[in-house]
Amino acid sequence: MKFHLPGSAVRMDLMLSPRFRLVCLTGNSCPSQLARARGSLLALGLAVVLALLLVPACKRAQRTDTRPLDQAGMWFNSVEELRQMEITGAEVAELAKARQSGLSDAGCLELMRMARGRKQPFASGDAIVNLRRVDVSEATILELARLDQLGLWVGEAQAMRLAGFSDHVLLAIARRRAAGQTVLSGPSLMQLKNAGLSEADVLGLIARGTTDEQAAQMVAAHRRAITPSGFVRQRGRRPR
Repeated sequence: MKFHLPGSAVRMDLMLSPRFRLVCLTGNSCPSQLARARGSLLALGLAVVLALLLVPACKRAQRTDTRPLDQAGMWFNSVEELRQMEITGAEVAELAKARQSGLSDAGCLELMRMARGRKQPFASGDAIVNLRRVDVSEATILELARLDQLGLWVGEAQAMRLAGFSDHVLLAIARRRAAGQTVLSGPSLMQLKNAGLSEADVLGLIARGTTDEQAAQMVAAHRRAITPSGFVRQRGRRPR
């Protein structure tokens, strides 16, 4: 005799395991086994639902602390836009430095977009602070970021700015560096400036791809031109 569920045309021996079919065929324990199976399925379903509810809650609990950006003076809407970019705690610290140095909200957002476009974390806060200390403009900083020139070269750029070169010279050098072209180093530029060349002359040398060796020759020639010939006029009575 085969067991059938009341009100169902589906045979249990087609739905259950061989062991369960044996129980159903030899005794009256099939309904209790089915109840336990249903209970297990219900418990599993509840566990899945709870897991789905807890995942968003965990994400909210791990939300990045953006208070340093608030303290740096960034507007709420800008912070929310950064949250949409999934800004990390480390990036918050770096961007707060840039904001405190005087960079605008728009500038900070643009820096983050560029970092996300390169699939890299934003980590140029200190470089921007150093450039701002020597009055490099926000527009120049953003252009240096687009050229990916906010790395170790920033120290040299800072020194050139202190020597009196304008942002135009910094950008001219940065563009050639980004293109992998020959470009004068900071020390060579300062020697040329000390030799009396104007900024327009320096920009012309940069555009022509003048090398450090050529610059050194120009400086040496300039020094020879202004050095006395070496003849010394003697005074006094001539010997007889």
